[in-house]
Amino acid sequence: MHTQADIAVEHIIVAENLGKSVLTSEGMLHILSAVNLLIKAGESIAIVGESGSGKSTLISLLAGLDTPSAGKIRLNNHELTIMDEDGRASIRNALIGFVFQSFQLLPGLTALENVMLPLELSGNKNAKSLAAALLHRVGLAHRLTHTPRQLSGGEQQRVALARAFVTRPVILFADEPTGNLDSKTGATIIDLLFELNHENKTTLILVTHDQVLAARCQRTIKLDSGAML
Repeated sequence: MHTQADIAVEHIIVAENLGKSVLTSEGMLHILSAVNLLIKAGESIAIVGESGSGKSTLISLLAGLDTPSAGKIRLNNHELTIMDEDGRASIRNALIGFVFQSFQLLPGLTALENVMLPLELSGNKNAKSLAAALLHRVGLAHRLTHTPRQLSGGEQQRVALARAFVTRPVILFADEPTGNLDSKTGATIIDLLFELNHENKTTLILVTHDQVLAARCQRTIKLDSGAML
């Protein structure tokens, strides 16, 4: 029988009875209800479900980008649900990397500058060399000085992967990372994502509609109308 303390040590993410509701003009909308999750360090998890099932809301809550209406979240033994935004931001900066469907690169910065940014924000003196090395790792050594509009979608997502991994995050959240890419480019990006994830021993939480991609993860969590199946 595991105690709560045992569970906290063994699992990097613990969500208890998680719920999210918002008030709309038509009344209360329940986006998530009674979600319970235990995720071990180093696990790869796919979150699947129809559009509107609550997938993106769930990872926003787990990452501390949003706050739940009910329940608790512990991330690496830190209880997010009792923290203010500054506290949650501190945890995100220390532990978490993100990859989004829409890349979320800053248009006025070069590829190198985009990847350097999270390191510079944390005061890392080696930001330039670390960012350049990771862009080389993702096959973009020849694109360091290019801005996002000079890059293809696949290249932009490679920059986004480099930016996500450059801080050596403990947990990586990826929300439909191939959603804006053609199937061939998407397959290449996913191979790269899993390679980097394996090299860095990162815990991966992946939202996807792609069943083939979900099958590459160790475990799949299915949501239906905000509830886990």
